[in-house]
Amino acid sequence: MSLNTSPTRGPLDAAPASPPAAPAVTDDEVTLPAGRMILAAVILIAVAAVSVIFLPPIAAGGVMIAVALAVLARRILTSWVGWLGILVAVVMFIPIRRYALPIPLPFQLEAYRLVLVVMFAGMIAALLLDRDRTWKPVGFGWPIGLFFISLLVSIPMNGTQLVEENLGSSAVGTLVNWVVLLSVFYIVRQIIDTETIAMGLVTALVWCGTVVAVLSVFERVTRINVFHRLEFFLPLNLIAADGESFRAGGYRSFGSSQHPIALSVMFCILIPLAIYLARYGRWPKNEWTRRLVYSIVTIVLMMGVLVAVSRTAVIVLGIMFLLTLLLRPWLGITLFALGIPALAIGAAAVPKVFGTLILSFLDIDGLIASQQTSPGFRGAGRLADLGPSLIQASQYPFFGTGLGSRIVVGEEQNAYILDNQVLGTLLEVGAVGVLGLAIFILAPLVMLGAWAFTTARDEPRWAMLAFALFLSGAGYATALFFYDAFGFMQTFFVYSMLLAVGAWLLTASPPAVRAREAGEGMFVRWPRPQAATGATA
Repeated sequence: MSLNTSPTRGPLDAAPASPPAAPAVTDDEVTLPAGRMILAAVILIAVAAVSVIFLPPIAAGGVMIAVALAVLARRILTSWVGWLGILVAVVMFIPIRRYALPIPLPFQLEAYRLVLVVMFAGMIAALLLDRDRTWKPVGFGWPIGLFFISLLVSIPMNGTQLVEENLGSSAVGTLVNWVVLLSVFYIVRQIIDTETIAMGLVTALVWCGTVVAVLSVFERVTRINVFHRLEFFLPLNLIAADGESFRAGGYRSFGSSQHPIALSVMFCILIPLAIYLARYGRWPKNEWTRRLVYSIVTIVLMMGVLVAVSRTAVIVLGIMFLLTLLLRPWLGITLFALGIPALAIGAAAVPKVFGTLILSFLDIDGLIASQQTSPGFRGAGRLADLGPSLIQASQYPFFGTGLGSRIVVGEEQNAYILDNQVLGTLLEVGAVGVLGLAIFILAPLVMLGAWAFTTARDEPRWAMLAFALFLSGAGYATALFFYDAFGFMQTFFVYSMLLAVGAWLLTASPPAVRAREAGEGMFVRWPRPQAATGATA
């Protein structure tokens, strides 16, 4: 019966029905109180005035654009997940050591540094002020700590020599740079508190890598690097000129990396994750469609490896495949069967590249000769650098010449690039540093591999994720012997983010929590992680 036809009630009758609830107000319909609107206007006017008066026109325009974008993207900027997405985008798409923000400072402020500083400050503030947010176990803290100590101790052990050679500031700067590099792992791990965020990060890295691979193929064909033209449509200052490299009768793609080798290694460590997502990804929902999509993604990443024309990538892929064949034989055989047609297509499509990358390994004498060229000069072969470097290392066997003592670029250059991170570490921080490096790289791999075959052995989805991360780490560890890995930060950052996913997997994933509750597994001594407290910063 409608309200208009209901009988009249007396004062002693039942209380009238409550009035209908007001319709929900959406966020777009919410208006700020007058005081907050006035405050916002004053702040915007102040920012505009300061920018126009004290900054150059280009910098002022950049600031205003940044403010406008901040207003439009305020929901992203107040979310930890949003900042994680910004970090991934900046690392994957803005070449490091090529662009700086148009902000007048005594140093060049690169975008990734600004993002990390903001995230680090926000994380510290959240831990101090938000009672619901607690420090999450990082799993790999002790290997990282030992590695950092091995770097740090080389400074006082070579203090006198560093000061006499005016390298004290370089040592301090290098140490600070390592704090920045290692902070990526810790920041990302503190953000990952749910399976959704962990899988979202893995998926985002794979798809961003796919975009970079597509544009790298375009670069190979046209010799136009899209990432080297960002200054034309983003407020960025160019701080380094274009780089060029040729091999196999053609141009080697740089993509968004500092060097083709670094680009190829980044693609390599993403390939196991792409294969994992083909089976266990959340999108597309249909299994066969998902397998088709990620098969194409894997092929595109492999094409990215090809256009970088790097033999290092072939070695990395070979090690990852051999480990798969040894530890997961059926998966290895399946991948081999699927890889044969891909190799045939690659040989037919780009025979010179295929010959350089694959067939050159069959010519052992020629390969060794190519690594012995130009001894004593910049760009010498790896084997040509090995003997003299070992002689130098024997003079400072335990602590090297000190962190920051080897400067390989710029006006203050005093050493050559060795294309061997392990050898460079031996020279700079000695055998103690190499031991710390080995612990830093190998301990997480052992932990992930053991977890995959013990704690998660009955849950294939989690076990295979740990195994994929193990393969990526093994590939990165292999690459350390063939290029100066820590000097190419994009690949290191991608590896650090994958390591953060691995840390979540070992400490807070469903199998880890169940194992800890049952008093089993590798991390039973850690407290049970609290439930997610929301994504707002």
